[in-house]
Formats: sequence, structure tokens, C-alpha cells
Amino acid sequence: MRNHRELDRIKLLERQVTMMRKTNYSSKFKADRVIEVLNGEETLGEIASRHSINPNLLRKWKRDFLEKAPLLFDESNQNRILAAKEREMESEREELLKTVGQLTIERDWLKKKSIEVFGSDYEKRFSRR
Repeated sequence: MRNHRELDRIKLLERQVTMMRKTNYSSKFKADRVIEVLNGEETLGEIASRHSINPNLLRKWKRDFLEKAPLLFDESNQNRILAAKEREMESEREELLKTVGQLTIERDWLKKKSIEVFGSDYEKRFSRR
């Protein structure tokens, strides 16, 4: 039978292993915590402790948030992103139209050849209906 000291040591090791697992936090969760810090109603340490987050991680989220915040108001950057997406979508549209055109030509050719080979009533003969 194990004594209390061994059980305490095992529990401590289990806790440490659990704490070492990397947690993936959602973007919304990160933003909400940073906004809490920026509101200033609680200290960064209190918020980190309440949510079981390492304070240094919360500081990093805050730094990243503040560095990227100006991009939200940078219209030229947003316009570039939108223009790139528009070009990408237009390119994809043109590709799809080419494919539709090619498939239409192939279908018409197959229909013509089917009539030549099997006669005009080929659809009735080969239909499953």
C-alpha cells in the first residue's frame, strides 16, 4: 500500500502533466480576455488566474491584439484584400464557364453520335424508366 507522500507526489505529477498539455483557445476567447484586460476593471494577473491562463500568454495576446488593431481601420489594406478576392473569384468563374462550355460541346457531340449509331429513339431504348 502506498503512503500519503507517494500519493501526493503522484497527484502533483498528474497535475503537472495536465498543465503541460497545450490548450487551443478560440479567437473569440482570446479577444474577450484582452478586452477584459483593456477595460482595466481587473488586473491582468487576476483575469489570467480566473481563466487559468498563464499571464505571459495573456500579455502576448494583448500585444498581438494592439499590433493588429490598426489594420482594422486601414481601408487601403481592406481594399487590397477585397480586390484580390474579387480577382480570385472572377478567375474561378471563368474556369467554371470554360468547363461548362466544354461539357456542353461534349454532350452535344455524344448525343449526335448516339443518334447516328443507335437511331433517333436511342433514349427510349436505353432509358431505365
